[in-house]
Amino acid sequence: MAKRYMAIVFRHLLTDALALRRPELKEAQFVLAAPVKNRVIITAASPAAEQQGAFTGMAVADARAAVAELVVVDDVPGKAAKLLRLLGLGCIRYTPIVAVDMPDCLLLDISGCTHLWGGESGYLKEIVLKLRKAGFDARAAIADTIGAAWAVAHYARTNPIVKPGEQSKAISGLPPAALRLNDEILERLKKLGFRSIGPLLAMPPQALRRRFGSDLLLRLGQALGTIEEHPELLTVPVPYVERLPCLEPIRNAPGIAIAIEKLLAALCIRLQAEGKGARKAILKCFRIDGRTVQTGITTNRGSHSVSHLLKLFELQIAKIEPALGIELFVLEVPRVEEMEAPQEQLWAFDKGLADNTLAELLDRVAGKIGPQVIKRYLPAEHYWPERSVKVAASITEEPTTAWPAQLRPMRLLNPPELIEVMALVPDNPPKFFVHKNKRHNIDKADGPERIGREWWRDSGEHRDYYVVEDTEGQRYWVFRSGYYDGGDAQWYLHGYFA
Repeated sequence: MAKRYMAIVFRHLLTDALALRRPELKEAQFVLAAPVKNRVIITAASPAAEQQGAFTGMAVADARAAVAELVVVDDVPGKAAKLLRLLGLGCIRYTPIVAVDMPDCLLLDISGCTHLWGGESGYLKEIVLKLRKAGFDARAAIADTIGAAWAVAHYARTNPIVKPGEQSKAISGLPPAALRLNDEILERLKKLGFRSIGPLLAMPPQALRRRFGSDLLLRLGQALGTIEEHPELLTVPVPYVERLPCLEPIRNAPGIAIAIEKLLAALCIRLQAEGKGARKAILKCFRIDGRTVQTGITTNRGSHSVSHLLKLFELQIAKIEPALGIELFVLEVPRVEEMEAPQEQLWAFDKGLADNTLAELLDRVAGKIGPQVIKRYLPAEHYWPERSVKVAASITEEPTTAWPAQLRPMRLLNPPELIEVMALVPDNPPKFFVHKNKRHNIDKADGPERIGREWWRDSGEHRDYYVVEDTEGQRYWVFRSGYYDGGDAQWYLHGYFA
């Protein structure tokens, strides 16, 4: 089978990506810039900025003189490589062989793939239109060689599909820069009057090597197909997936449980060997009527225990409708985490949250009543009480700060609820307060504790907090908002103590 390649060039990769993330820049004249040798140089310019005279490589000071409303955004090193990799991974749906060519191009080996889209024309149109619909200014070309496809995609304006064997004709009218040569060789070619590749093709190789070195011959050979080119291909991370086809359709719960156990046994061996544990697993059941049903589990801590994960899935089997029968089971683990090897010892200490038994118990409880009802809270570095706690991402997450030394209620109301208060002196604690039409007479009180608002986040009044206890022995956390100015001060109930 003859090799065919596609090159996809993104003419404004970084600016297109930034405009997608910040819609206010979509029609603006903006550039990305970075410091280079005591000067700030434009690394990428939007189409609107280029039309006004701001180009890549220009100093920002000169560009500001040419474009009055120029918006300058700091460039992030390595951003182009990350974007190209993500776009390349997205193109794997069209071909399994994709390579990144920095700074703005993707290279695809499309041999044997184009017939699925009705030919090379439909294949090229499908990819380019999808990229443009996503917001990227993309252009593509197809040829027998990577070099020819790259040259046509970057510099040709017509005929993006080069017919087999016609790469020499396709590149002959293009400038020497289409051969991916370095600046030194291009400058030498320009001084000698070479404005296109055609005259270079007619010269003997010995003369080209003597005048321009071996790089020019290498690039010519790669473009014409006399020298093979092997770019570094993108490698997709291997997903944690196990498949189990069935000789006979499975129609009952015991059969489904056996299938799950076999899938888990195979998957957990791999997870254990790599020192990882499953945090989320999805079971997909493909029925013989063409429909797919699925269910999933989550864990508080990574696990590669077959018995534990099987117990969690057994709670979900009742939700699976086999109908006429299931012919294929697929178990996917989209989320894993690193696991530490258990320490072997002759005696056991109190492990607390590190106890696997506790994690397995929480998993079983979450499987019955839902994972959203189990939460663990950690302190957050904020003065404002509503922001002083956060939900832990997992049972093993460590706090980044200590809990406040001051007394805080077990239950915090968010937002605080307005109450009616009577105080003898404005700065004194209340004698009683009314909440939800119920009067609470205060027997004991402690305070005030003033908490200022975080001015760098929002503006507003400070709060004076009191810990109060009513005659029934219930303790509350109440506060007055702002200074007492002679009018009716606003009081709020913010929490309940245990």
